[in-house]
Amino acid sequence: MKRLLLSALLLFSTLAHAEDDYSFRVAYGQVTKNDFLEILVGQIQPHRYDLKVLAFDGGYLLKHNTFDLPLDLYAKAGVAHFDERGLQDDIYEGTLYLKLYWNIDFLDNRARLGLGEGGSYTTDILYAEYLEAIEKNGKNSKYLNYLDVSVDLDVGKLVDYEPLKGTSVGFALKHRSGIYGLINNVRRGGSNYYTIYLEKNF
Repeated sequence: MKRLLLSALLLFSTLAHAEDDYSFRVAYGQVTKNDFLEILVGQIQPHRYDLKVLAFDGGYLLKHNTFDLPLDLYAKAGVAHFDERGLQDDIYEGTLYLKLYWNIDFLDNRARLGLGEGGSYTTDILYAEYLEAIEKNGKNSKYLNYLDVSVDLDVGKLVDYEPLKGTSVGFALKHRSGIYGLINNVRRGGSNYYTIYLEKNF
């Protein structure tokens, strides 16, 4: 894992720092048994199965300083590989979503809070979602609503190193759900994966 993040950091540092209209993110993490709201308040407990995810997302800046506030709006698309640890065949995901970043500048540093909303399609039913549906008498679907919640810090500004400015390290939550039955009648059967990531604006 450390080698993966170091390699990604070195790759990002070589990307040209142009207008910052584009972004690229690599994230790695695992499933949790907690629901969405529990995770937002810091309650993260391991799932009984050590299921992993590796995800890549690319984005394009649609609007800088949206509503004259420090809010950047991106259109994003991503792919992910879910390691099902031999419980079933590994699964792949495609996501398409809009993401809003709230930029918080302080002491020559920048932190960002991000919220993304869109859709997620998987090649099969994730094992964590299958278990969730069984335990709570729910349904499953390959297509579900997708939320991406994140917090990060600009590494280049933190260490005052120009080639790394626009490179952020942070935590993100990948959330799939049926929004209490609004999507494909899925009330239970979603999943939550918490990840660490590197993201580069270029």
